[in-house]
Amino acid sequence: MDRFDNPYRPGAGSVPPALVGRDHLIADFDITVRRALDARPGKSCVLVGLRGVGKTVLLNRFTEIAERKEMKVGYIEASEGGDFPELLAVRLRRILLELEQGAARRALSAVRRALSVLVSFTQTFADGSSITVSAEPLAGRADSGLISEDLTDLLVAVGEAADSCDSGLLLALDELQYLSKVDLSALVGSTHRTVQLDLPVVVAGAGLPQVPALLGETRTYAERLFEFPEIGYLSDDDATAAVVLPASELGVEFEDAAAARIIAESGRYPYFLQEWGYHAWNAAPASPISENDVRAATSGVVDKLDRDFFRVRYDRLTPKESEYLRAMAKLGPGPHRSGDIADELGVKVTSVAPRRSALIAKGMIYSPAHGDTAFTVPLFDQFMKRALPRT
Repeated sequence: MDRFDNPYRPGAGSVPPALVGRDHLIADFDITVRRALDARPGKSCVLVGLRGVGKTVLLNRFTEIAERKEMKVGYIEASEGGDFPELLAVRLRRILLELEQGAARRALSAVRRALSVLVSFTQTFADGSSITVSAEPLAGRADSGLISEDLTDLLVAVGEAADSCDSGLLLALDELQYLSKVDLSALVGSTHRTVQLDLPVVVAGAGLPQVPALLGETRTYAERLFEFPEIGYLSDDDATAAVVLPASELGVEFEDAAAARIIAESGRYPYFLQEWGYHAWNAAPASPISENDVRAATSGVVDKLDRDFFRVRYDRLTPKESEYLRAMAKLGPGPHRSGDIADELGVKVTSVAPRRSALIAKGMIYSPAHGDTAFTVPLFDQFMKRALPRT
């Protein structure tokens, strides 16, 4: 079949041709935005789940919903570099300048005040960096050097500016697990204040399964401020639809056995479903796509996943960290008790605790329960056995 017509879209955050199994989350977020714009803000939303389950796709859908409701959106992908305040300032600068251009006279003072607060906020950056805004800093606002206080001043000012323009603010934050504890605490505290003031500010976040615990450690009320929907693999029916529907819209059918094999091989994880669908389409000479076509495509899928999905994470590991993950893989997909992993390595639990902490910080593993350890990447145990095949 023509590869140009291939409907599947494997990639980081690429919107699948059939976004299935997430309708209730999309509908819930639509209500969240509408209530915030009606001066009735409630809980914001933080999507949590393993790699490849579609968190970023959903986060992008949330931004589309907000923009359709004429909210301003600041999208940030957090990194391990600790540059969250700087990235936030850049996003809010753009938003405030857009508000200023379209603001009615009655709203201009609130927008320009927020710009002054933003200037004050940027003057506290430790590296001396700043942003260009034609406004003077507002003394006493967002200039203390304490991010927990300054971010609150800033979000309140931007929320008031957006409200004065009959708009709102959505902060869409991906990879939340990479924010420092100080930045997470400031984010929770400032969001809390905007809710107390009934400002149209919503936070939509996405991160690995450890994010709820990280937020809870920073502020005890975090669980009352955010919903934490767990995004996982799809049901059998939804996974089948994700594979079959895109092809059927182009007049191409899947044999039942072919679809079933893709479901089994992929573990029903959305990203893997796209990879298997993409390669099965390219391997099939004609419709219907058969189980043999899927079998023929599987080696190519595994090779591509190893090279482009698993290997990029594996290459960040030290030899000792690789050894730790290989021990986990030998025990199976997990979760595993920390003691069992240490036994597999032939060492004491305390001696490998630093390795475990480093792997959590790198986003490779997480602790689903006290003393348990699991991979953040689906099927990573299988990759580790291929990458380090020793017994």
